[in-house]
Amino acid sequence: MAKIEKILYFDCFAGISGDMTMAALVDLGVPEERLRVELGKLGLAGWQLRLTRDARHGIGGTRADVDIAPTPVKAGGLLAPSGAGQGHHDHDHRTWRDIRALIEGSGLEPGVKSRALDIFGKLAKAEAKVHGTSVEDVAFHEVGAVDSIVDIVAAAICLDSLAPDRVLCSSVELGGGFVKCQHGLIPVPAPAVVELLVGVPVKSGAVQKETTTPTGAAILAASVDEFTDDKRFRITRTAYGIGHRDDEIPNVLRVFLAERDVAEGEGSLRSSEGSLRSSEGVLLECNIDDMSPESHGFLMERLFAAGADDVWITPIVMKKNRSAISLSAMCAPDKEDYLAEAILRESTSMGLRRSRYRKTALERETTTVATSLGEVRVKSAYLRGEKLKSKPEYEDLRAIAAEKGMSIAAVLEAIRKDLP
Repeated sequence: MAKIEKILYFDCFAGISGDMTMAALVDLGVPEERLRVELGKLGLAGWQLRLTRDARHGIGGTRADVDIAPTPVKAGGLLAPSGAGQGHHDHDHRTWRDIRALIEGSGLEPGVKSRALDIFGKLAKAEAKVHGTSVEDVAFHEVGAVDSIVDIVAAAICLDSLAPDRVLCSSVELGGGFVKCQHGLIPVPAPAVVELLVGVPVKSGAVQKETTTPTGAAILAASVDEFTDDKRFRITRTAYGIGHRDDEIPNVLRVFLAERDVAEGEGSLRSSEGSLRSSEGVLLECNIDDMSPESHGFLMERLFAAGADDVWITPIVMKKNRSAISLSAMCAPDKEDYLAEAILRESTSMGLRRSRYRKTALERETTTVATSLGEVRVKSAYLRGEKLKSKPEYEDLRAIAAEKGMSIAAVLEAIRKDLP
């Protein structure tokens, strides 16, 4: 039996920032009054929100500005910034502890608190890694500004209000060039953006400016269920969040509310009963009869680097009775074009076949186990909460075997009693 799935789709062809996210989701239908009431529960003084109509390249939408009070104001134990006008002008340092205490001590609804803390938590981990400090003590500069706190909490309020079943996002445009921050000039994308978008399909160079900010990247990292350029759904509403620049491309964030039919139990998220997960994939194939076998291993390495989930080679006999191979590579839909280009560049093939499939997989978990020969990662698979199988990672077994001068079979036998 089919059900209707409600989808929120971020189309980040020009990047994403915190204020553009807030503006786009209000433009999509989040009631402005609810947003203002909920933001008031944050208990942070010294700012004012302006929501106005604006346009870029003839595309109209909503613009959000957070105006900062001209004098310092104490609120919630934190010092609000001095200075006037919108933008990230506050360089007062706030640690992750400070911001977490502010959000946890506020009157925000539990769901909003949880979302906001998740966004800031991911941002704290990224900043801590970039600056070589602990997550608890990481000091936010630009992101610690009042307007950035409002942007993130507003995004959490809007997402909680829309309550989509799935949040999807396109490849993310990063921009290019350099941007000035607290530490001086840094390359675009900013280091924190790179950390937050590890594994996410991205694009760059549409403009020589920063198009995706750390705040925008953190919202995506904490909220998106799947990154895909596949828009096979029914669009029910479109909206635009207008940015503050007038660039060569429209400085806007486009969002869709959409729906699609899914079978009961389908989808790439586990149901509360832990049913089988199902997701869509792409299979790329070509036949090759004029490539040296010496190059096959390198070709497979390059395809994995391009985003393939699996690659395999099958011996075949082609026309004219030529011995050949059939090259097959599987990937997620958002990596299809990257992988297709890699096949055409790295192999001698002049074309390839594409087909779609649905993939069913058990829920997986990887843990690290201390054994008599050292730490080994163990991958386990579950069905409705029941562990069906587990196995140690081959690469860890191989590393121990090389270090100890043992065979892999001997390593496995020695640690078998330590494995779950």
